[in-house]
Amino acid sequence: MVTYEGFAPHKVPIVVECLTDNRNRTAPEIRNLFKGGSMGQPGSVAFFFNHLGVVEATHADASRDAEGDAIEAGAQEIEALESDEVPEGRKGARFLTEMKDLDTVSKALKAAGWTIMAAEMRYIAKSFPELSDSARQEVTEFLNALDDHDDVHRVYAAIK
Repeated sequence: MVTYEGFAPHKVPIVVECLTDNRNRTAPEIRNLFKGGSMGQPGSVAFFFNHLGVVEATHADASRDAEGDAIEAGAQEIEALESDEVPEGRKGARFLTEMKDLDTVSKALKAAGWTIMAAEMRYIAKSFPELSDSARQEVTEFLNALDDHDDVHRVYAAIK
């Protein structure tokens, strides 16, 4: 895996993870996307993100105390999942943890009856710049161009 950092249009920080068998091919192609007509630019932006373990899970008991389970499992933070991500009648939560604790937290949540939908390391933006609708559209087009590259695995952006 190769990681690239930079800015989308309007100075939106992004981190791009690529899976490639040829770094010598992928690096210039990603660099060209950053420097191309989309007005993105390479740069160091990792400090705009936290690199954390993330566990997304649902529980059959919609009244389950997710915060209590998070504390018991050793997660540092908890967020509710969007309603479209959670099947009806279930409770959904996103548990954030240090990377080294990802496996431990996942196992503890599973033991507490949570159904794990995802357990992985992610870059989580610390803040999100305010964007107009037209600026958001430009950023979205740039992110889509990156995502369309065959070697791009994930794109993390500081945009809501």
